[in-house]
Amino acid sequence: MNTSIKTLLFLAGAAMAMALSALALSAETTLNAVRIRYMGPILDANLPEWKKARPVAVPMLPQMVATPRHLNPVVRELKVRAAHNGHWVGVLIEWKDPTQNDRIVLDQFGDMVAVEFPIGAGKDALPNPMMGNPGGRVNILQWRAAFQHDIDAGEPQLRDLYPNAMVDLYPDQVLRATDARPYTGALGVDNPVSRPTASPVLDQMAEGFGTMTVKPDQRADGRGVWEKGVWRVVITAPMATGNPNSPHFIPGDKTVVAFAVWDGGNREVGSRKAWSAWVPLALAR
Repeated sequence: MNTSIKTLLFLAGAAMAMALSALALSAETTLNAVRIRYMGPILDANLPEWKKARPVAVPMLPQMVATPRHLNPVVRELKVRAAHNGHWVGVLIEWKDPTQNDRIVLDQFGDMVAVEFPIGAGKDALPNPMMGNPGGRVNILQWRAAFQHDIDAGEPQLRDLYPNAMVDLYPDQVLRATDARPYTGALGVDNPVSRPTASPVLDQMAEGFGTMTVKPDQRADGRGVWEKGVWRVVITAPMATGNPNSPHFIPGDKTVVAFAVWDGGNREVGSRKAWSAWVPLALAR
């Protein structure tokens, strides 16, 4: 496929995404973030305060623009609630998933869900909900089941992931740290996804496909629980950080939010996902 055809497909997909966003913004359904008294970072999906928040059904769409496209995602709908306490804003996301995929081994992928907010954009100039666009930056908070597993159960050892592996010795046992670095895989090139983390959520920003960047200042957090075929995931972030690459939330404001979800059991990873158009978000005073 030549470059001009690829460009036309991208523009068509972007136009479709923007049209769907306009449709979402004109809909009566709004995700209302209720104000709660709980003063922590809103991590527990079982907090009784969540009952005050009205759930909103968010339809999920197949990713048809960027290759590899994914026309048959498993998750077709998310049930979403929102709340804030004046310091933290939290989103509770629920969806049906008969399999708990929280380990990544070879070609096996993990379940994931992401919340997306526009950065510094008014309602008349919203970025593309599909990871933004040049000049239209978005903040993407992505929860990963594999990260949650490592936090809850401890990081897996080599034998846990590759039971048949044979190892005589490791490079760091016979080489200096600087010489052993090229043998440490993703850690050797300072891939932020490979670092040990205390949170299952990656705080990222993007301005279009292929521009996803992990922010050096990780402020978001979250927690996910799978039970009886249902994932319940809370993603939370500070309402104000002073960081120009983070959204700034004020009680009483109105903005938008979008979502993406991956089913690891359906080999969904990267661009193989389901996504949503922008959903109106209102923060209670």
